[in-house]
Amino acid sequence: YHLHLRPGESVVRRLGGLHRFMGWSGPLMTDSGGFQVFSLGFGLEHGVGKIASLFPGEGAACASPPPAPGRVVRPRLAEVDDDGVTFTSHLDGSRRRLTPEDSIRVQEELGADIILAFDECTSPLHDHAYTRRALERTHRWALRCLEAHRTEQALYGIVQGGAYRNLREASARFIGGLPFDGFAVGGSLGRSKADMHRVLEWTLPLLPAERPRHLLGIGEVEDLFEAVARGIDTFDCVAPTRLARNGALLVPPRAGGGARNRFRLSIRSAACAADDRPVDPGCRCYACRRFSRAYLRHLFKAGELLAYRLATLHNVTFVMDLMRQIREAVRAGRLGELRREWLGAGASASGEGR
Repeated sequence: YHLHLRPGESVVRRLGGLHRFMGWSGPLMTDSGGFQVFSLGFGLEHGVGKIASLFPGEGAACASPPPAPGRVVRPRLAEVDDDGVTFTSHLDGSRRRLTPEDSIRVQEELGADIILAFDECTSPLHDHAYTRRALERTHRWALRCLEAHRTEQALYGIVQGGAYRNLREASARFIGGLPFDGFAVGGSLGRSKADMHRVLEWTLPLLPAERPRHLLGIGEVEDLFEAVARGIDTFDCVAPTRLARNGALLVPPRAGGGARNRFRLSIRSAACAADDRPVDPGCRCYACRRFSRAYLRHLFKAGELLAYRLATLHNVTFVMDLMRQIREAVRAGRLGELRREWLGAGASASGEGR
């Protein structure tokens, strides 16, 4: 959706596709615009999003409490109907229309290796009746996406259904029965991480085991372990880069960090002012090999743009190294042991034999 608005898929196509455009030879995935159906639609109206937590029952994790039923936090910029979605651009106010066919065309012009079917991503505050209607719409759109697909790009279908077991299972059976190259679990994953774990446990056993399973928009350290243990293969998430821009650098588990902060070092903290150690002595990233915590803190405090670049390089390297460890543990049959090393003795036992 964002590349459709700026610079436009036709510009990217004329410049050789996304790989050449951004100078990246590795694998690329594009989303369909389905998340913006939520984030610019009911996400605005309900006050729920990536910053105001996707899990409104997580208490302190929320930027604000969930609104009372029927209260509008902000007007929607996306209106859904059975044929597609009409967006009001947040850039210039222009009206944009996306249908399943449009979404596939845009993604094919962008040229990513993996593209996703157009879906309606629902809010954690939606009731069963609305979630069921959105699910049925998503299923119809999935068929239209398959019909519109013309390239060799891998096309993934998306399982919806919110935190309702009967809807998730129905969607997993329907989407899993279609000839997609892989499958993604999307939409509302409930009001808490425990809800998300249950959604994955309902959904993943019903998807074909021989095709990859992707978890959309999730990627905190503890999420990686819990989702892999339940059968997820790949992830996408803004967390590593967003945390980096805000001075939260990912580190191995540390004592006294609290449930959410045990994997984060606040580089702006006064404790880092004269600390000549790297962020993580075991990290191979450019920032850790060359610079101290004190220097990175200075860059952040001085507002230097290099701060964001170095912090981002570190967090992305950290996550990639952690995923390498997880893959090796899966192959060696010791995922449960590695998970307990990182998450502690209280880590759930689900999926240890995966």
